[in-house]
Amino acid sequence: MKELLYFFLLCGMILLTACNRHQHAENKLMIPVPFQQVKLEDEFWYPRLKIQSEVLVPFAFEKTENAVENLHRTGSFLKGIPDELPFAHRYISSDLYKVMEGAAYILMLEQNKSLEDKMDSIIRIIGDAQKDDGYLYVAHTVGVKDRYDPWGGAGMGDKPYSFVLHSHELYNMGHMYEAAVAYYQATGKREWLDIAEKNARHINKVFFEGDENYNDGKPINQAPGHEEIELGLIKLFRVTGDSLYINMAKRFLDIRGITYKPEGDGVMSPTYSQQHLPVAEQREPVGHAVRAAYLYSSMAEVQSLLKTDEYTEALNSIWQNIMDTRMHITGGLGAVHGIEGFGAEYELPNADAYNETCASVGNVFFNYRMFLLTGDARYVDVAEVALYNNSLAGVSMSGNKFHYVNPLEFDGEKPYNFGNPGRSPWFSTACCPTNIARLIPQVSGMAYTYDENNIYIGLYMGSVTSIPVNESNVNIRQVTKYPFEGNVRFEISPDKPEKFTLNLRIPTWVGEQFVPGELYNYINENEDFVEIKLNGKTVKPEIKNGFALIGRKWKNGDVVELMLPVSVKYNTSIDLVEENRNRVAITRGPLVYCAEEIDNGDAVLNFAVAEPSSTTNKIAENTFSVGELTNIVQISVPAFHSTSEGKAESTLKLVPYFAWNNRGQGSMAVWLPQSSSVNNETSMAPGNDKVTVHKVNVSCSAQNAKEVEISSKIPKENAEPQWVSCLTDENPWVEIPCNPEKELQSFSVYWHDNGTDCLVPEEWELEFRSGNTWQPFQIYATDHYSTFKKQFNMVHPAAPLKCNAMKLKMKSKPGKLVGIQSIRIDYTR
Repeated sequence: MKELLYFFLLCGMILLTACNRHQHAENKLMIPVPFQQVKLEDEFWYPRLKIQSEVLVPFAFEKTENAVENLHRTGSFLKGIPDELPFAHRYISSDLYKVMEGAAYILMLEQNKSLEDKMDSIIRIIGDAQKDDGYLYVAHTVGVKDRYDPWGGAGMGDKPYSFVLHSHELYNMGHMYEAAVAYYQATGKREWLDIAEKNARHINKVFFEGDENYNDGKPINQAPGHEEIELGLIKLFRVTGDSLYINMAKRFLDIRGITYKPEGDGVMSPTYSQQHLPVAEQREPVGHAVRAAYLYSSMAEVQSLLKTDEYTEALNSIWQNIMDTRMHITGGLGAVHGIEGFGAEYELPNADAYNETCASVGNVFFNYRMFLLTGDARYVDVAEVALYNNSLAGVSMSGNKFHYVNPLEFDGEKPYNFGNPGRSPWFSTACCPTNIARLIPQVSGMAYTYDENNIYIGLYMGSVTSIPVNESNVNIRQVTKYPFEGNVRFEISPDKPEKFTLNLRIPTWVGEQFVPGELYNYINENEDFVEIKLNGKTVKPEIKNGFALIGRKWKNGDVVELMLPVSVKYNTSIDLVEENRNRVAITRGPLVYCAEEIDNGDAVLNFAVAEPSSTTNKIAENTFSVGELTNIVQISVPAFHSTSEGKAESTLKLVPYFAWNNRGQGSMAVWLPQSSSVNNETSMAPGNDKVTVHKVNVSCSAQNAKEVEISSKIPKENAEPQWVSCLTDENPWVEIPCNPEKELQSFSVYWHDNGTDCLVPEEWELEFRSGNTWQPFQIYATDHYSTFKKQFNMVHPAAPLKCNAMKLKMKSKPGKLVGIQSIRIDYTR
């Protein structure tokens, strides 16, 4: 009874402190313990770090070899060495830089001469590709930008820095700065850091002073369309101490929405790149979610370092709006296709959720920086949810397959993941795999933070570290099986007795809701309690800003035990989120769970979970001991299974959302129907009627027909093509009817390639018909007309589009046929 009363007292204190959390901490600098000074010893993060080192980074290096070759050819061009010119691409270099950043982090944790030699070799290539004045961007250096339209969403401009709205010139450099700093910290080698500083000084001159070789000598004075350079400049400042870089970062922030505002719709809209208002006047998250998260992260960090409060109102308002109206329960941001960004308030679809992996990585960065700015644990709570759920869902358990898009519901068929109905080995726009490559090694750097008199435990993970406090070093060993178990043991060993306060985070999820904000709440009664022991005796510490404060003079051998209740909770969202009405999501500790068809033998939306009041003693838990999900806890909850024969009692098995789609393709859902909302005859799951058969007109065919049928179904292995061109037509086309009343979301084609006479096309493009007029189909800024085998190749319209037909125009390889296995046209709901 005493423990129960203490729990309610604890929750009440958390609620009371939440009322004042918009007030920022006094101007004291909170210092994170660098991840290389945190040794992991747990069963959750340490295996992932090994996979990062042994699989993910080597695999990502292999996939970014084309970026290295592009830079090599640029260096040859500058030296006058005859070589093939590189291909034009706006941001492929940034993918390489992110992989190299992840590799640098690995080198901080363990020596690897082969990896270091590889890095040194690539760094020399990067240096050769840099012009003498510091400029570094392949397409403009060698002139291949002329092969593409210089303007529009995929444009690079007609000369350097002429279209920084979409060229990614500054974005690329921001990622290079971050990687160069990491490599300097890992090895002490300055070569890449010098390249980065040379470029930063060049950009400062061109953008803020004026350089006769750029923009007719006038300062460009324009913020980039894709934020990132600000974060890179901050890291340059942190490692060099040169105030030029932090001042540049602040200047890029402060001119945004003032010196330049785009005009147009879609990717040309001023909100798309957060240029509609000065940043200090912005109050809601808008536009492209990754760009937005990087912007907000930069604002928080600049404010923290410069000890100013000019962004406070903007940051608080934006964060609160995200939490109250625009974040999926998985921590995903940017729910809307088309702009990869924020939609209207409460627009949180499930099957059609976008939730780019990079956006959740940005959500982690933003919230962790808000914690460093304020000292408030609720920001770590959000970072934790985004990290363990949406971010980790971005990479397979094997470390070599990825999610770009992270829906909360899947019918088992739709190629939601840029043409794949599952995880993909890579993407033509590969920002997400490379962002994961640099995120995972940094996670342990979010575990411990300190200031003059405090040590803060942010993320719980088995680890060992040493933290300077006053005149002493405090050694801490953290022992835990978090996130599957909530018991955390801290062994405190200062060099000498030392007085300080140990701050233990009490996560939001132990209270009445899973995450802060108004969107989500538990519906089952919370009968759990938190317990804290000091040297074996229960203590009742003060709760402040989400931390339990244990202040004392610590001595060698002190032990603190934190017992967080990890139990199954049923969540609802507020009624304004239409797709979640009459549905529940199930969480356990910081993890969101989902149901997969592979565990349940039927489409998961044919199941409805029983009311939580009747399930308390019927929930089962099981830990996988073999297979891809080894050591992962599966839960089983009472449910009802709807079939053609009616509704019957059953059990529904669920796994953590981060682990879904690792064991084969099948339906999945996070938000599940409640039994009270499903009648005895209803089957809510989509069936075979989701497969569409298109009656298409063709220029010619091997079947000598002008009209053929092509379905949208995923083809089976070694299936025959549904259409094949004829050798007499080197530029065949296929005309597909569309529903003119619906807005097009994406177009996907699955090529047939038998490796001999029928191959993927040399190239392809689309046109659309509105009325009787055919027009070019403008694809979204980061899309490409790809020719991947054994998957759908997907493109999206650059702006909202309705049409009555699409025309797929192909160019066959010389002497070869083109074949199609399947075509999908998906519409917005």
